[in-house]
Amino acid sequence: MLSLMASGGMGLWTALLLTPAFMRWLRSRRIGQHIREDGPATHVVKAGTPTMGGVAIVGAVAAGYLMGHVGTEVHISRAGILVVATVVAYGAIGLLDDWIKVRNRRSLGLQKRGKLIAQIAAGVGFSEAAVHWVHTSTALSFVRAATPGIHLGEAGWVVFATVVLVATSNAVNLTDGLDGLAAGSSTFCFAVLAIMGYWVYRHSNIYHLLPGSAIDLALCSVALAGACLGFLWWNAAPARIIMGDTGSLAIGSGLAALCLLLNLDLLLPIVGGLFVIETLSVIAQVISYRAFGRRILRMAPIHHHCELLGWPETTVIVRFWVLAGLFASLGLGIFYGEFLSMARLR
Repeated sequence: MLSLMASGGMGLWTALLLTPAFMRWLRSRRIGQHIREDGPATHVVKAGTPTMGGVAIVGAVAAGYLMGHVGTEVHISRAGILVVATVVAYGAIGLLDDWIKVRNRRSLGLQKRGKLIAQIAAGVGFSEAAVHWVHTSTALSFVRAATPGIHLGEAGWVVFATVVLVATSNAVNLTDGLDGLAAGSSTFCFAVLAIMGYWVYRHSNIYHLLPGSAIDLALCSVALAGACLGFLWWNAAPARIIMGDTGSLAIGSGLAALCLLLNLDLLLPIVGGLFVIETLSVIAQVISYRAFGRRILRMAPIHHHCELLGWPETTVIVRFWVLAGLFASLGLGIFYGEFLSMARLR
């Protein structure tokens, strides 16, 4: 428990203290956000806000994770290393995308094809390492490898895990359109995953996941939660810094990697339900426009639609935070309910 507190505390304080220093560095070099021309008119005032703040998040995650092992009995595991490495890898992809936007002074960064290829490559690297290095189960699972217990095999699981990583990282990226929306929503998800990881550690005889891996994944979750919360202090509306793709891709990949290694594959869409809604709103908008020539939303993703309905930005953010918290709580409830049913069978 002390290691979890140390990890989360270090993640929070590193993000809280590192972010303003990074903001000053960005301002000194006039590195600011460029607003998309087709976005809500109210967002024009955000032009020039320091961006690439995800660098502070990634740094805080690494610091928090390492701090959780200082002076404790928790050992660094392969699973934990893989999660942090994945966060860094996707953060690097996002950083390149953000840098191209800043350098070219426009809201478009990497070409969509190049960005997708980089995400897929990083996803395949994670998946192969998860199978051959971490030796994670290749069974499709809800809260444990035996449920539903459909074995995908190495090839099938690598494809599945790669799709999950790419989809989740892009889902969080779509959600990062309002000040503090992605950071605040993600904090709920990681807090719940930290509880689940610790629970798996305490009941490893039921979940059949190595205790050392489970507690280390809980440390990763707490470090991510602390980093998001610390960054939120500066990112809350009106944001003084924007996380950019650096932060959103890193957060999304961390969320997916944790669920995959904790054998919570099918629980991920529930815990991250808000991100699913945001993604589906974009998909529905594109399909409707291309098939019927009309838009079902005033603007996608759905948080922009709510803005154009007349909701103040802070109202949209807080209400979406509430949704994110409810989805995360629902996931935790399902997890605990499944635990009770397993405990009764033993």
